[in-house]
Amino acid sequence: MSISSSVSRGADYFKRNGLLATLHRAGLAARRALFSSRMVLFYCDVSTLKPTTADLQSLPKVERHTNQIDISPHDLQEITSFWSPKLARRRIKERFELGASLWLIKLEDKLAGYGWTLQGHTVEPHYFRLGTDDIHLFDFHVFPKYRGQGVNPSLVGSILRSLAAECQGRAFIEAAEWNKAQLASLRRTPFRYCGSARKFTFLRRTMVFWHESKTVEREHGKQLNQASIAATGGQGSGISDLRR
Repeated sequence: MSISSSVSRGADYFKRNGLLATLHRAGLAARRALFSSRMVLFYCDVSTLKPTTADLQSLPKVERHTNQIDISPHDLQEITSFWSPKLARRRIKERFELGASLWLIKLEDKLAGYGWTLQGHTVEPHYFRLGTDDIHLFDFHVFPKYRGQGVNPSLVGSILRSLAAECQGRAFIEAAEWNKAQLASLRRTPFRYCGSARKFTFLRRTMVFWHESKTVEREHGKQLNQASIAATGGQGSGISDLRR
């Protein structure tokens, strides 16, 4: 995230919540950035997934959008009002221009959460290069009133099943090591643990520092480790900015 974006989000949060809440949130963000910046990475072979056998009418409604025009004004307002509306709308526009898809999940026709997917590359520099048929899932958010109801696992599972019909590669997603709720949520999906790492970008070069995995699926562990080393050049290696 750029400095200007961080300042814009901080100013908007201050207007909504006041000085004390803003200082508390800034301190929490600083501690996480300095001491808890490790990310946990997950993968899924989407081509091996089977279509759901559950009653489709009993599942939450999930919509896929590839442009902003098709999103209802009410849903768009819900998505953009959480932080800075101006910044949020600009980001949505940029992501659609990159070819990303926005997925909305609804409970009783009310927007409960959303997430993004992008095929073949990532919006920001990643931990390794994606193949042309790989999918990156990112920026998932469940609105506060719907948390604790299994919304995120339902959305992720629905997205993976939908992608299985069009993707022969792998899907990747990551979550911050401190975000225990998100990690627990991903364990309820077809995603499997891949590894953990930190990354830093400086002068358009991204340095990736891999950490030893505690548990990796036996049948895929060796292949994943080899792919990671081949893609990044090993621990502490530099990879070029993927945004170009």
